[in-house]
Amino acid sequence: MKETGPQNELVRGLKNRHLQLIALGGIIGSGYFLGTGYVISKAGPASVLSYLLGGLIVFAVMLCLGELAVAVPLGSSFVTYAKEYISPAWACGVGWCYWMTWVTYVPSEMIAGGIIMNGYFPAISTMWWAVLFGLMITVINLSCVETFGEMEFWLALIKVVALIMFVVLGGLIFFGVLGQHTFLGSSILLGDGGFTPNGSWAILLTMVLILVNFQGSEIIGLAAGESKNPEKSIPMAIRSISWRIVALYLVPMLLLVSIYPWSQASLEQSVFAAALNSYGLEWAGALFSFVVLTAAISCSNSGLYGCSRALYALSKEGMAPEFLGRVNAKGVPQNATAASVLACWVGVVAYTIDTSSTLYTYLLALSGFSGAIAWISICWCQLKFRRRLEEAGGDARQLKFRTPWFPYLTYFGIWAQVACLVVMAFTEDLQNSLYLGIPFLLGPFLWYKLREARLEKAAEMVRDNTA
Repeated sequence: MKETGPQNELVRGLKNRHLQLIALGGIIGSGYFLGTGYVISKAGPASVLSYLLGGLIVFAVMLCLGELAVAVPLGSSFVTYAKEYISPAWACGVGWCYWMTWVTYVPSEMIAGGIIMNGYFPAISTMWWAVLFGLMITVINLSCVETFGEMEFWLALIKVVALIMFVVLGGLIFFGVLGQHTFLGSSILLGDGGFTPNGSWAILLTMVLILVNFQGSEIIGLAAGESKNPEKSIPMAIRSISWRIVALYLVPMLLLVSIYPWSQASLEQSVFAAALNSYGLEWAGALFSFVVLTAAISCSNSGLYGCSRALYALSKEGMAPEFLGRVNAKGVPQNATAASVLACWVGVVAYTIDTSSTLYTYLLALSGFSGAIAWISICWCQLKFRRRLEEAGGDARQLKFRTPWFPYLTYFGIWAQVACLVVMAFTEDLQNSLYLGIPFLLGPFLWYKLREARLEKAAEMVRDNTA
């Protein structure tokens, strides 16, 4: 029987298996399958270390989020936590910045899916395919939350199975069972300039780009308010995603740079498909084109879910128009979803019109900045939550889920990402992230401050008149 909630509230309809795959679905997008070639071309085999460092940051953020989500399971988690433990103005800035992350990133995934389908059916333009995918994810997100969870479960499962298939085939190629039938050893891994052909700085540079790929894991915090048993399902999802990042990111990456020369990697096609094709496994390479398509749809699906819940949260906290906080009979914030979809479609049209891809590059850079700010905020909130608990005389050992190695892991999650922002500031290709991102953060922040000042002044005048 479907569990319903109070009127105008989200419905707790997500099962444990949904949460497990939602967390993965957000971080295994088409950017991983397509963008990995760019990362490898910049860092060489050392890109494995880039993914390792990125994975450690995700690990820290997810543990911090897990503690908050279990203690206070809210569908408006990021905004409400920031308002409660940092400041309302910061919550407004982070909430709108996070919303902007997804309404700029989701269209890029729709376009990626459109490009793939245009390759199969050239008579139909990329834009029409992108619009079709937009309609598809709109219907899914306006349905009951169980429908969203079920669809994301199967879409994410396809990606997971594909990566497992690559690990198996890559391992057989490495040991000489398939392909050239020779044990490769370190011949490819270290054969063209060594492990760090472009220097150690490339590791930090590409780690910043990799964090964009990892964005989406935090959606599990938004899903906490709609899960049937957050005290049980959230910790399980948090713990499992850590080893899944290792299994689905690090192991495939290590095999990839061990069987495919890094100098041949590029953005022209999926490097996974290129690697398999180079060993005569064209059927597997073709299969990965389909997987990239499902990855694009899946990431668009979970991304729209994330930004619609963020907009819903902003409305509930008085930081966005009130009508965006309404939910329909199925417990879905339909107005916030519709507004987010409209913004995404504007992005799709803009990407299509701008054939130079300048707009695409700028907006994708924005998603990197705003995602980092959201993650810093999560760790910061957990730090303030634990400090407040200690000041109140509470015992952290009584928490049903708590961040281990506190406060060191929390500080690592914060300062590692601050370091990434510093790298952005001193890297010409990434500076656009700051130029665009800072105004999107400070604009809502200052607006809220000014509004609060006006309200306080009006309240003082009322008190003076009644005195």
